[in-house]
Amino acid sequence: MFVIPSKVEEFLSAMPNKAELTVEDRKIQVSNLAKVLYPKAGFTKGQVIDYYIRIAPVLLPHLRDRPLTMKRYPDGVEGEFFYEKNCPSHRPKWVQTAQVWSESNDRMMNYCLVQDLPTLVWAANLADLELHTSLSRKNNIERPTMMVFDLDPGAPADIVQCCQVGLWLRDLLGNMKLKSFPKTSGSKGLQVYVPLNTSVTYDQTKDLSRALAQHLEGEHVDLVTSNMSKAVRKGKVFVDWSQNDEHKTTICVYSLRAREEPTVSTPVGWDEVENCLKKKKADLLKFQSDKLIARVEKRDDLFEPVEELKQKLPKKWEL
Repeated sequence: MFVIPSKVEEFLSAMPNKAELTVEDRKIQVSNLAKVLYPKAGFTKGQVIDYYIRIAPVLLPHLRDRPLTMKRYPDGVEGEFFYEKNCPSHRPKWVQTAQVWSESNDRMMNYCLVQDLPTLVWAANLADLELHTSLSRKNNIERPTMMVFDLDPGAPADIVQCCQVGLWLRDLLGNMKLKSFPKTSGSKGLQVYVPLNTSVTYDQTKDLSRALAQHLEGEHVDLVTSNMSKAVRKGKVFVDWSQNDEHKTTICVYSLRAREEPTVSTPVGWDEVENCLKKKKADLLKFQSDKLIARVEKRDDLFEPVEELKQKLPKKWEL
């Protein structure tokens, strides 16, 4: 059972606008705690930090050793944002980094590593609302530990249609003796993760994920597309296989999303996916930060196997 820290929001809100916070013996300068980052929800930076502190017991294992791309919203979700791959030079000395070669920049990049709670709080204070992580760990950046499918609906399709496609995908993977785990994107769609944690290459995961996406498109052409062009996505679910790439990142489980409300990329059970499809209610798979703590306390970390389960891709496969 995971132990979630008690609410610290009241403590943060009582602090001055700029203060020093001690987290596990690390001193962190925090500021603008009352600044509203989600205007329509009235959700402040202090509440963002509160959420990340409280969800840390289940979030940190999924961040550890994975190069992080920060998506920062200094003026909130309605303002300008920017991606930050190079860990800021003004970072505290105790923030760890990982060197990763960037082909587009033709140089080594120093990515932040969120190895502990102080680093997570430091990143949250930078208004890093979204946490985008590599599918690899720092010690073997050329080898993914998982295969990922991002199911992205084109309006008027929504997460309900994604549930149907996700279930078809689950069954295909099951025929290959591969267990898969769904989570909401926290935005519009659904994502399906296949833990591997064995010796595998991005070429292998990309080839198989592309083949599965194209197979689903061939079997269900009215609902599924494997084509990245937005022109063909209307009313369909795009099965994005291209995330299986050494140079790409995906939204980390339990990360906030920069939507109108502080929604969270949330692990769900296949039973919940089936129920959403059956009842055709998209809101059944919409989770905001204030509900996540109680959910995790009740159901633990549904995504824990993604970091631990060892599975091998089939050497030969037919669809």
